[in-house]
Amino acid sequence: MSGAEDIEAAILTDGSTNPLAWFAGMTDHCYAFAEAAKARGRPIAGIMCEFTPREILLAAGVVPVCLCGGSAATIPRAEQFLPANLCPLIKSTFGYHVTGTNPFLQSADLVVAETSCDGKKKMFELMGATKTMYVLELPHKADGADALEHWTREVRKFKEYAEQRFQTRITDEKLRDAAKLMNRERRLRRQLADLMTHDPPPLTGRQLIEFKSIISGIEEDLRQYERAIKMFEGAAGSAPPAQGGIRVLLTGVPLVHGAERVLELIEQAGSVVVAMENCTGLKPILDDVDLDDPDPLGAIARKYFHLPCSVMTPNTRRFDSLRSLAAKFRPDCVIELVWQACLTYDVESYHVRQLAEKELRLPYLKITTDYSPSDSARISARIEALFETIRARRPL
Repeated sequence: MSGAEDIEAAILTDGSTNPLAWFAGMTDHCYAFAEAAKARGRPIAGIMCEFTPREILLAAGVVPVCLCGGSAATIPRAEQFLPANLCPLIKSTFGYHVTGTNPFLQSADLVVAETSCDGKKKMFELMGATKTMYVLELPHKADGADALEHWTREVRKFKEYAEQRFQTRITDEKLRDAAKLMNRERRLRRQLADLMTHDPPPLTGRQLIEFKSIISGIEEDLRQYERAIKMFEGAAGSAPPAQGGIRVLLTGVPLVHGAERVLELIEQAGSVVVAMENCTGLKPILDDVDLDDPDPLGAIARKYFHLPCSVMTPNTRRFDSLRSLAAKFRPDCVIELVWQACLTYDVESYHVRQLAEKELRLPYLKITTDYSPSDSARISARIEALFETIRARRPL
């Protein structure tokens, strides 16, 4: 048995495992995988953003782990270093760092950061005092004539850094193999998400968001995706029916593991979130790497370049994506979630509202909050008011 097979064997389950039960234990499975990989000599790299090309890390033999914090418990310690009126995702992530309570971050041989927002950039400087960091510079003018060229250079420099840092050679063949693996993962996640086009859908949005892992490319995860697709295909109405059948398109900031409170409040008010246009939902899995491209590194760069992040100016791709998702998933309304002090999404919400109400003719609600549950009652009241308005407009 090879080293890779040994690592997989450490976390395998029998064929009777329910996919929902498997992903409910996602953190433990990922820790077992990372621990086994580390014991076999594979380095661990923490990533902070969907712009980080996982294919390069995988091609270097590195395990990529998402480190974005979703816990409110670590925020007070972070506020000893960071301003209180900062994005909770940034504070939570840094809080894990200063408290030493994230084993993935503690064992990471490298943290890959990026210039997606000013708050994260400055937090990375603090974290970099004690962790080895590599920062990817994003071209913020996505439509600029040299934007893709700039980003491709950044991706190439990152590949060269990874080769030097981990004493390996990243060949075109390794890049294609890694891209093939990631394409498979993205395709399976898209197939699961597409089940939400059914009316009624076979899953709740809260169930669907469980089908993700903080480590990419774990073979057992992929098998569980396949099992879930077979389980829920044709299973119309397996999810508890939404009161009034309200379908929600959720957009905005990522709902990282542990920070799903607003999603839960939306569905508890009588709806199903049928599509999530965010970094923990559909945004990073809509496009694949072109495996036929003779330049695999360039193909990888192009895939990540097309992410419609609010840091881009102008961010027209996000609005194209929202139009497409609205046509496909047929929502009754658009709800936008913005974390406190996330200025790019907060400002861009004006354009999202214009698109929803004037072009898509859909009711729109913006929710600005942090990780604290203190405003849950107020948020629920606003959601319920929106849903009552939708029901009142329906023909008898």
